[in-house]
Amino acid sequence: MKQLYPYKILFVEDKKTTRDNYTNHLKKNFSKVYVAEDGEKAYQLYKEKKPDILILDINIPKLNGLELLEKIRENDYTTKAIMFTAHSDKNFLLQAVSLQLTRYLVKPVSRKDLKEALGIAIDELLKYSVTPLQNIYLKENFSWDIKIKKLKYNNNIIKLTTKESKLLEKLFSQKDRIFSYDGIFEYVWKYDEEVSLNSLKSMIRRLRKKLPEDTIINVFNEGYKISF
Repeated sequence: MKQLYPYKILFVEDKKTTRDNYTNHLKKNFSKVYVAEDGEKAYQLYKEKKPDILILDINIPKLNGLELLEKIRENDYTTKAIMFTAHSDKNFLLQAVSLQLTRYLVKPVSRKDLKEALGIAIDELLKYSVTPLQNIYLKENFSWDIKIKKLKYNNNIIKLTTKESKLLEKLFSQKDRIFSYDGIFEYVWKYDEEVSLNSLKSMIRRLRKKLPEDTIINVFNEGYKISF
């Protein structure tokens, strides 16, 4: 049985035939493929599902592809983006560069060209881990505000203890990094007080009740990491 890439794709295209054709192709290679026919729906799906890769047609209703990506790039430079476009003029290319596209593909787009662009996006995901400068958006409308170091739900601050905040600050500081138990003890408790692994596990249990499912991951015998 063919192994699927463990990345989430959001594909945005307003033409149903094209959308269905590419969606069926993408589902043969990726574990999760989400689909939207306009920019507004795509933005809602982006916030809910937190895709790893965006594939956007520039000419979509409500918010076009560039407007949608501009909105996403206000806080997120982690998600990879591939743009389908009929444009090749200088102004478009300059605007596209500022939005940090992985690749733009001039229509009609062949499956070979899409495969190559996806390969580049996957290589970037494997090699680099980028943290947004202001907010980290999680599933189910949760977010972590890096500047004020607060957890939010629908932009409302969730009450945390001082140590819970410090633990989340540590975990959110680097995507996919496993933070060792000792490193967490030193950062959160600073070894100024008696602390045990059970104390840490109890705090993790409390935090998991305040976060979307599977946000905090335990790596056996190593430590914890955050998934977003």
